[in-house]
This record gives sequence, structure tokens and C-alpha cells, in this order.
Amino acid sequence: MTDATQHSGAYVRETLAEAREAPGRFFGPIAWMRQHLFGSVIDTLLTFLGVAIIAWLAWQVIDFAFLRAVWTGENGEVCRKEGAGACWPYVEAYWKQFVYGRYPIEERWRPTLVFALFAATLVPLAIPSVPYKRLNVFLFLVAFPVVSFFLLTGGVFGLVEVETTVWGGLLVTLIVALTGIVCSLPFGILLALGRRSKLPIIRILCIVFIEFWRGVPLITVLFMASNMLPLFMPAGMEVDKLLRALIGVALFTGAYLAETIRGGLQAIPKGQYEGAMALGLGYWQMMGLIVMPQALKMVIPGIVNSFISLFKDTTLVLIVSLFDLLGMIQASLADPIWISPVTGKTGYFVAAVTFWVFCFGMSRYSQWMERRLATGHKR
Repeated sequence: MTDATQHSGAYVRETLAEAREAPGRFFGPIAWMRQHLFGSVIDTLLTFLGVAIIAWLAWQVIDFAFLRAVWTGENGEVCRKEGAGACWPYVEAYWKQFVYGRYPIEERWRPTLVFALFAATLVPLAIPSVPYKRLNVFLFLVAFPVVSFFLLTGGVFGLVEVETTVWGGLLVTLIVALTGIVCSLPFGILLALGRRSKLPIIRILCIVFIEFWRGVPLITVLFMASNMLPLFMPAGMEVDKLLRALIGVALFTGAYLAETIRGGLQAIPKGQYEGAMALGLGYWQMMGLIVMPQALKMVIPGIVNSFISLFKDTTLVLIVSLFDLLGMIQASLADPIWISPVTGKTGYFVAAVTFWVFCFGMSRYSQWMERRLATGHKR
């Protein structure tokens, strides 16, 4: 060799290596695009095809919702013109019903106050840097539901009683989704722990419960909750229709969450259990302080996915005569004043955008929490 000498099985270079060009950029948007979008001929073709499809879809939405849209009018006549787009006067006329349903007009300040309290308690709870988290949790999980119940139903403190049969719109959507989320998570945790229990009776009961509820569609659960639940009540005792739906949704979602959380528990190394027991911690201390926090962090994507599915499945309450946001939109389409070829498209477009905003917000927040808690376990 001319540039290296062998010493005890190793090679030592005796001359300087030839100068080479500096390596290309490996970081930044240009390098990312080269690697992921234009790495090969097929990748390049797929990139241009994807951009073309996205551009076409975006143009269709913009053209319908803005460029050809009708912005003013007193009835559906203005939306019956050939080539008309979204009928926004119809949305303006029915917007309050989309939000409050058939809640009495003079009492709509009460659900408005509930919306404000919901935001005032949820936003500080979602921001980790905000202090007094225990107080915030108490306000959100205990005080807010109690205050909201009395505000919405009335009958106390001089408030007019409002039956749940006239609730509707976004109000019912949020009530069903929020109640299902808050109640199903702790219920799912208990089911997951019960399915891993060493006591045969508890384990079998939890397995039977989970497999039963996971084996039937939500639409069947709502029918059962609406029609069969009263059969198990004492004679003369009636259960509110909305409450029946809430119970059915919470049980259904809890069964799915139980399997998601059980997957996180199985991923925890055995050493975590042994370490907790070595410290003298009891079963519930070990689960609450050591095991469960790690398991929940690992399954954040699965939990949020269940919550998003629950939020979208709230539209099924229409089959038990509960008019959520989509139900109110469908009911408004029967109004002869606003009948037009684009009225239905506009209503469903509003529903799609509303659901997308809530679901996308939950998805982005979960991704932020994953990065903050380092649940990805990147090496």
C-alpha cells in the first residue's frame, strides 16, 4: 500500500486523504422535500398527482363556499339561481337553532353561559403552565357539571324549567361528547384493570362486559338504552331520554377504551411493577403513581382516536329523537321557505366544517401532548 502501513493488524494512514466536496444539506425544508417528495421518479409523480388533487378539491370548496356563494336574501328564492353556490342567508336564519336547538329564545342566555364556563374551565386545564391544577380539575369535573345541569334544566333559583326534549344543536352534541369522554375514561381504566385482575370472578365479568359492548354497534346500544333501559326501572320511574343516551354512549366508549388502556398496561416492563412493590407501595398506589401514568402516556393516540370517534358518533342520537347539530340541520331542510338545490349542501358543509374543527383541534392537541411527554420514545 502507498498511503497506509499495517501495524499489528491495524492500518495507519501515512498520507493526507484527498479533499472532497462538502456534503449536501441534510436538514431544512429543501432537504426534507428532496428526501420525501422528490426522492425518485415515482415519488415525484405521486407528489405532483397529490398536489393536483388537493388543488382541485380546494378550488371546489372555495368556489362553492365563497366565489359563487349567495350572501344576502330573505328566502330560498335567491339561492335557486342557476350556478348559485352556498346559501349563507339560510345559515344566518337558522344559526341559532343549529347552536341551541329549540331551547326557548328568552332563556338562551343559560346555554351561552354554559359555553362560556366550559371554555373558562377547559382552557386553563389544557395549558400545563397554568397553576392551581387541582382546583382547576375540581372546577371542571365537579363544579362545572353541577352548575351546567341546574342552568340548563332550571326549576331552581327562579329559573324556568326547560325539558331536555327541546335541547338540540351543538349544545346536545357537546353534552353527549363531553359526558361520554369524562365518564368513559375512568370507567375504561377500571375495566382494563379488572380484565388484568388475578381474581377470576372480576376478570371474567370484565371480559364479558367488554366483549359484549364491543360486539354491538353504537346504533344498537342507543336503541337499547332508549327502549330497554326503562324496562329495568321500578314501576312508575321514568328515565330522561337524553340521560339514557348518555349512559349508553359512556358504556360503549368505556369498553373500547378499556382495550386501548390494557394495551398500554401490557407494554409496561415488569421491572416497573417490581420496583413499585420493592418500595412498599400497595396495588392502588402502584397503579396510580407508577404504572398507570406511563401506560396512559403510551396510548394517548389510541385514547384520542376513541374520543374523536365518539364526537363524530354523536350524530347517531338522532335515531332516538335527540336533535344534535346534524339533526337540526336535517330538520331545517324541510322548511319550504328555504328550499333550494344548494340548501342541503350548505347545511352539510357547515356541519362538516364544525365537526372538522373540533376533531382537528383534539388531534393537534394530542400530538402536542405526545411531544411534550415524549411518548414517542425516539432514540
